[in-house]
Amino acid sequence: MMSISQQSVSNILFWVTRKKWLILSFFLSISFFYLPTPSELTSEGHRTLIIVFVAITLIISEVIPLPAVAILILIMQVVLGVDSADGVASSFMSDAVFFIMGSLMLAVSIVNQGLDKRLALGVITITGNKTSSIVFGFVSISAILSSFIGEHTVGAMMLPVAMALIKNTGIESDKVKNLSTLLLFSIAYGCAVGSIGTPSGGGRNIIMIGYLAEFGLGNLSYFEWMKFAYPMLILQIPIVSIILWYTFIPDQRSLDSSVRKLKIKVAKTGELTMKHYWAIFIFIIVFCGWIFVSPHIGLGIVALGGVFLYLSFGLVDWQDINRNTNWGVILLFGSAISIGIQMKETGAALWAADQVLFYLNYVFQDLKVIRWFVSVIVTGLMTNLLSNAATVAVLGPIILDMGGNPIVMGIMTSISSAFAYLTVVASPTCMIIHSTGLISSSDYFKAGWKLFTVSVLLLLIISTFYWPILL
Repeated sequence: MMSISQQSVSNILFWVTRKKWLILSFFLSISFFYLPTPSELTSEGHRTLIIVFVAITLIISEVIPLPAVAILILIMQVVLGVDSADGVASSFMSDAVFFIMGSLMLAVSIVNQGLDKRLALGVITITGNKTSSIVFGFVSISAILSSFIGEHTVGAMMLPVAMALIKNTGIESDKVKNLSTLLLFSIAYGCAVGSIGTPSGGGRNIIMIGYLAEFGLGNLSYFEWMKFAYPMLILQIPIVSIILWYTFIPDQRSLDSSVRKLKIKVAKTGELTMKHYWAIFIFIIVFCGWIFVSPHIGLGIVALGGVFLYLSFGLVDWQDINRNTNWGVILLFGSAISIGIQMKETGAALWAADQVLFYLNYVFQDLKVIRWFVSVIVTGLMTNLLSNAATVAVLGPIILDMGGNPIVMGIMTSISSAFAYLTVVASPTCMIIHSTGLISSSDYFKAGWKLFTVSVLLLLIISTFYWPILL
């Protein structure tokens, strides 16, 4: 009996050791719950911040699976009285979630027809077989395309290309860890740096242009925005490629073997059949829909429309979609959107921004430094927790009211909201590449902090020396 008791105690202590971050986060959340709510903050906002604290702790520590974190976020919103169950469900299932769901299903459909291999071979024809060249090519293609058609679309389109190359190495996934991480991040971070290039690169760019016009602070045309932002985009492409390469140096310096296997597999499939042409035609319809129709019905509905067509034409079976779609990623993204909405609706995000401004006055005496710090550093950090559109929607009016040149402050804030490098939930493209199961949460920070730092410095240099020439 004594030996059983000792074994039980050992098991409990082992569990506590492994789950210490989980226990600590719950202990601190209960402690924060009973602390007095600040006078400027609503009780719902106070509880929302507690949920955000718990979620961030669990995501960083990776003590429990990310889908479990997603479910916990939804549960805590209801249990802590932030919103009703129906309200949480409403904020969870948004068009953004439809887009992630539809994109992952479209990727399964494309792979099912073998088009991912043909597309990968087309990209390799441009970049060559050297891994470093492929990485540079992925970053360049993703950045330039996402500057015009949105990072969500490009991420969904490029993912099957990277996966085809990774799978055709013929090596176990744990032995190509660096290669997988390198190729997938070259897509996600390429999309992030590209989204700053034009107003159509991201919703937060349109939000900022709208604020400038609505407040009577200035009007920016499509081309004028490009003159401010595109030079930084071009400079970031080699920077992203170099940082990723030296952070995740792969053993496979050349993908000759993978490309040969890819060519053989494509050759074995023979000429394109009518099914292939139908699959390509449907994807072109979806692609055009994302560009021209999505402003009216949403990106997600367009993506799901494509899935409906693939299923209706018999180009993919539902069993394949159900088996190969990462439902955990959909859960996590929906939960992140939901808590982001609550941050905005309860005033928690605005209160947090006001607190940062208040305490910065004690740290920095120069108002110019405070303006720069908030528009760049605070925006960059918040966009890794909220969506970039929500970050700009909340901080935009505050920053534009702080003085300085409104055009400079506005564009600087929008660009900083693209520094979504640090967390899984930072952007839809970060979520999309995480759906492969080849990347862990800690991988984002390994390269992310370097890229974040360099991006901040580059923005400082460009806004100081180049932008005044344009004004």
